[in-house]
Amino acid sequence: MTEEKQKRSAKEEKTQKPATQNESTVLVGKKPVMNYVLACLTFLNSGAQKIVIKARGRAISRAVDTVELLRRAFVKDLQVKDIVIGTEEVTRPEGQKTNVSTIEITVIKP
Repeated sequence: MTEEKQKRSAKEEKTQKPATQNESTVLVGKKPVMNYVLACLTFLNSGAQKIVIKARGRAISRAVDTVELLRRAFVKDLQVKDIVIGTEEVTRPEGQKTNVSTIEITVIKP
């Protein structure tokens, strides 16, 4: 029985992602900007030093607004560390392939 527990725990360790990778990521969608600002503030208040704000398509402007609101109104010493832009190929329900722009904005609190 002890061997089964060891095998199970070893298997669980392999399938789990590192906690730091997913803990401080905010995915921006169709909700109001303040919802994403509140999510970022929650991460910062829980001790996160780095937050990655990700968006694609029409939500890119909402992601930029989120970062600007954070920097100007809520966390004055927040710094933009990195901005990564890219393109993803998405297949529509009709079967057409289209390109969708993506952005990842990394902010840090020194």
